[in-house]
Amino acid sequence: MADKQEAAAAAPKSKLKSSKPDIASFAGLLIALGGIIGGLMWEGGKISDIVQISAAIIVLGGTLGAVMVTSSLSALLGAVGGLKGVFFEEKLDPAAAVDEIIAYATKARKSSIVSLEEDLEKAGDKFLQKALSLAVDGTDLQELRKMMELEIAQSEHHRESAAKVFEGAGGYAPTIGIIGAVLGLIQVMKHLENIEEVGKGIAVAFVATVYGVAVSNLVFLPAANKLKARIRQDAQDKELLLEGVCSIVEGMNPKLIRVKLEAFLQHAEKPKKKADAEASSAAAPAEAKG
Repeated sequence: MADKQEAAAAAPKSKLKSSKPDIASFAGLLIALGGIIGGLMWEGGKISDIVQISAAIIVLGGTLGAVMVTSSLSALLGAVGGLKGVFFEEKLDPAAAVDEIIAYATKARKSSIVSLEEDLEKAGDKFLQKALSLAVDGTDLQELRKMMELEIAQSEHHRESAAKVFEGAGGYAPTIGIIGAVLGLIQVMKHLENIEEVGKGIAVAFVATVYGVAVSNLVFLPAANKLKARIRQDAQDKELLLEGVCSIVEGMNPKLIRVKLEAFLQHAEKPKKKADAEASSAAAPAEAKG
């Protein structure tokens, strides 16, 4: 028993998820800013024309205040933490997940599902680990599915609250920008005696509108949509893992489980696997001939 525990502790934990920078998010933001600033300079403008600290304070401060009124503190903190999900993608490797599940299914078929207990700590995903633990404990299949589907739904609900914060900010920012522009115009109207400065003052006043529209359409709304895409992908990944564990509990043949789970794999990965298989089968006769 001690030898088994030592072996389990020594065995490396598999990694099904990887985190990497989302090049599209970084590049998209840079291209958008570059296009706007480049267009401004092309028309003879200067970056200093749109650098107004007061406008930034009005737009960002007003938007933050409006969001705080409509959102809970936990949702705000979740949104701040969710910013990492906009620029860094944490994704499950579906092919590796299928292979790991098939390995568990093969072992369970040979030595019973209880034998998977020693593999729980090595599972490459917490959701998979929890589902396997319930399966090893003898949880009824229907109850196991309900419990894990409830966890998926709760995880989606929690993460969607962060996306809604950015959605709300995207709706408020342009309006707050208009308020900033009106405040700027009020200050301009106080000094109409100096006609030469009126035009400059009006131009400066509208910077707040630019800030409101820009931060809404370049940051807040895209961030909300990106987070929603992440949520959908995460839910799909968890459904794959849950379906695999439920198939193990049902005692399904590992080959059939693979066929079943490959429906979750991305279409881009299927041709690659097929091509690899064809290349291997083509290489086999050549080796046999040699």
